[in-house]
Amino acid sequence: MHEHTVRASTGSGVVEGFTRSGVNRWRSIPYARPPVGALRFRAPQPPQPWRGVRYCHGFANCAPQQRRYTMLGVGKYQPMGEDCLTLNVVTPQWSGTEPDHEPLPVMFFIHGGGYLLGSSATPIYDGAALARRGCVYVSVNYRLGALGCVDLSSLSTPDTPIASNLFLRDLVMALCWVRDNIGAFGGDPANVTIFGESAGAHAVATLMAVPVAEGLFAQAISESPASGLVSGPETAAKIAGKFAALLGAGADDGAETLMRARPRDLVDALDALLERSLTEMDGAFSLGPTFGDDLLPDDPVAAMRRGAAHKVPLIVGTNADEGKLFTRFMKLLPTTEPAIERLLSAADPQARERITAAYPGYPRADACVALGGDFAFGTAAWQIAEAHAAHASTYVYRYDYAPRTLRWSGLGATHATELLAVFDIYRTRFGSALTAAMDQRSALQVSRDVQTRWRSFSRTGVPGDDWPRYTAPERPVLVFDRRTRVEHDPHAHRRTAWEGFSLASR
Repeated sequence: MHEHTVRASTGSGVVEGFTRSGVNRWRSIPYARPPVGALRFRAPQPPQPWRGVRYCHGFANCAPQQRRYTMLGVGKYQPMGEDCLTLNVVTPQWSGTEPDHEPLPVMFFIHGGGYLLGSSATPIYDGAALARRGCVYVSVNYRLGALGCVDLSSLSTPDTPIASNLFLRDLVMALCWVRDNIGAFGGDPANVTIFGESAGAHAVATLMAVPVAEGLFAQAISESPASGLVSGPETAAKIAGKFAALLGAGADDGAETLMRARPRDLVDALDALLERSLTEMDGAFSLGPTFGDDLLPDDPVAAMRRGAAHKVPLIVGTNADEGKLFTRFMKLLPTTEPAIERLLSAADPQARERITAAYPGYPRADACVALGGDFAFGTAAWQIAEAHAAHASTYVYRYDYAPRTLRWSGLGATHATELLAVFDIYRTRFGSALTAAMDQRSALQVSRDVQTRWRSFSRTGVPGDDWPRYTAPERPVLVFDRRTRVEHDPHAHRRTAWEGFSLASR
């Protein structure tokens, strides 16, 4: 395979990547100083400059998590470590030694994984297909789990300061790096689209309400944002106390215990906390952003409703069968009758009645799975769309496409399957196995449609003339399928049934 090296100059020093299959790639460029030692639980610092050339040919660490989630291939795992604040850049191939074209739109991808797991090195997030279509693709790591996505700042002491919203601060730092450096890679710093899936989609929506992120991105795409991941300061402090106790901290040595703990202990304690919160349902998932600090003054959806969020064009949507994935893997969602009844137990009886009535056949298994999927993802997408559309152009989709193999396996168009289209996975060996030849044509057609719209949106803020903006009362939704079409308020009864329901209000 023909490969040659390619270099770019950043504010910290020269980085060397490589060219393969028509694209240039740089892997694991540091965008911040390693948050290790005394910098653990501190806001990210700018990277330290280096002399000479830094080789960015391979992936370095992902954030600490359970090892089984770091698999990159058969028997191949990514190393983990707290020194994980890096990003990857993929660009179209240049003919000379530097970009030889007009600055391209930048697509900045934030991976999902429940704020608990994941890595920008995961093969599906490669991004070469998007870069070949004419963008500069950036994928980013951020601190996960207890080291970045649990707000432990309430345990802070003058000697051991702990910052809030660390993962969000990481993402803002990475976006500042893009603003300052992406020109050297042929990208347009004034035209950045942030996009992400699941927890990554939730991070995208949250960044829209972070005042210091103003001007760092021009468009946003939120694919299946998750619900119930934002806490207020009181809930966050309660969770931090429980977490410190699980680590063995006493009443007044929480901060020191956190600083001494091994990453492995932090990962295990968080697993224990999540296990417990599933049964206790104590008002919020233990991971995600906290509003009420200098970085995120208000709940993101509340900020959108008020018109205080960044008024950038937004695409937001969900998949037709979100909940089905969670009946098989990561059983974190209420997709069974006992779990749903526990979830709704504190709602007033009318709300419980209204919600269950919106799923005909409840408590049949399929109705439970649809309800669980809406609770976790549909409600977030509806709230974001309703709130943002009043102030800025908003486009809503539902992804219904599933090749027969996924339908036969009972997964259908479940959570994360739109990523197969976005990242052109149906063209790869893995993708062709999924389509088993008979669905190859329709899979490639849907993929081309999604990518063309994402690309058009990243250039102009409009994802195609035939995709109407989301406005009340019509509420048009673009449905991606074998025949892509527009439907108006397709699940009105489900959307309205959840209005006013919130775990946090319990």
